[in-house]
Amino acid sequence: ISITQIYAYVFENIRSVQLEALLLSLLSIVVLVLVKELNEKFKRNIKFVLPIDLVLIVATSVGCYYADMEYAYGLEVVGHIPEGIPSPKAPPMSVLPEVATEAFGVALVGYAASLSLAQGSAKKFKYTVDDNQELLAHGLSNVIPSFFFCIPSAAAMGRTALLYSTGARTQVACLISCALILVVIYVVGPMLYWMPMCVLASIIVVGLKGMLMQFRDLKKYWNVDKIDWSIWVSTYVFTICFAANVGLLYGVVCTVVIVVCRFSRSKTLNLKNMKEMDYKYKTEDNCESLKQVQIISVNNPLVFLNARKFHADLIKIIQKDSTSTRAYEDVNKVGCAKCINKCESLSQPCHRERRALILDCSGLNFFDSTGVSMLLQIYMDCKSRHTDVVLAHCKGKYQLTAKSSLIKAMQYGANLESENPIFFESVSSAITAIQINRNYSKFSEQSEV
Repeated sequence: ISITQIYAYVFENIRSVQLEALLLSLLSIVVLVLVKELNEKFKRNIKFVLPIDLVLIVATSVGCYYADMEYAYGLEVVGHIPEGIPSPKAPPMSVLPEVATEAFGVALVGYAASLSLAQGSAKKFKYTVDDNQELLAHGLSNVIPSFFFCIPSAAAMGRTALLYSTGARTQVACLISCALILVVIYVVGPMLYWMPMCVLASIIVVGLKGMLMQFRDLKKYWNVDKIDWSIWVSTYVFTICFAANVGLLYGVVCTVVIVVCRFSRSKTLNLKNMKEMDYKYKTEDNCESLKQVQIISVNNPLVFLNARKFHADLIKIIQKDSTSTRAYEDVNKVGCAKCINKCESLSQPCHRERRALILDCSGLNFFDSTGVSMLLQIYMDCKSRHTDVVLAHCKGKYQLTAKSSLIKAMQYGANLESENPIFFESVSSAITAIQINRNYSKFSEQSEV
């Protein structure tokens, strides 16, 4: 249903609005928003979070029953709820041609919402999500309930946020929720007869608050990529003006067309390991090869289509190099032992050089917000593994606008101002900075001793 149809229906029936239902709805929304904001603000200081939704349901149901609001004020209530689960029965396939279009839209929107929440949870708790597995699980969760005439199911933002706040981490929380739902279906269901429909609608509206607050992401999209911002706004407008399935279809088609057009102007995907290049660093005494430095050239755009593969390929190269380095260290095990004994005899700590990874971004023609997030994730992951990450060919007065935009986007996405410089004009300047930092670290350790 488009927003024009909604407004047309509202103004056509505005004279039939029940004042009692309107006031009760507004009061319910105010109470829900106020209590949930207080719960969010003080959740770290209190041990028990008030389940305001449940309290509101019980309070309004009891009040409606004793005040006889259904007949005294004409309030619409939930009414009779059948007990138990109906016996399984094959869905009537005769109505499929009439509902195929709407069913496809519902399935598409449901899967997109579920996958989006799953990816958000994965990013929050640092694990990976298989899109195909999510599609299979989402399909099975709707095929089996169809024999019991259940409505289509999908992940809910309000429920996901509630699981976050309660500390749920595994599927055991879902099993407990299913058990409680069965109790409601078989026992508590008849008790909800007197629950006002306006209160139920208010709970649903407040539950959409998290989705509405996604407007705050517009600033991020504007600072990272103007095209992402345009797609977001235009998809939102299409969804509001027409319907959710139309808006989602427009967003997918628009994104694919833009990505294809941008890819057609860029180089092909090429993640090349350049660690074999013989970069030299001249010192006053000798000229030695810079050790523990890996140089990787990124010769492809970094967008949501190839960001995950870029991350996987990069990790493979890093792990492969780490394995070869460990093998080399095993060969020189005796020499290292002598060095350690010498350091211990001098009562000085052995300096273990941090590894360094240089990403040559000379071929990075464009990127989107997902690509920037992936670069930041790689930076943080490597930092936790004692590996310094720097980006070359990102600065300089002759650099392209896209490179300066990359610096701005990464600094906006994470607090990099307090870190050591990670953006350099060339690979040689990055190597020079790495060597200077290492010499400074060695000098600091010797000074402390």
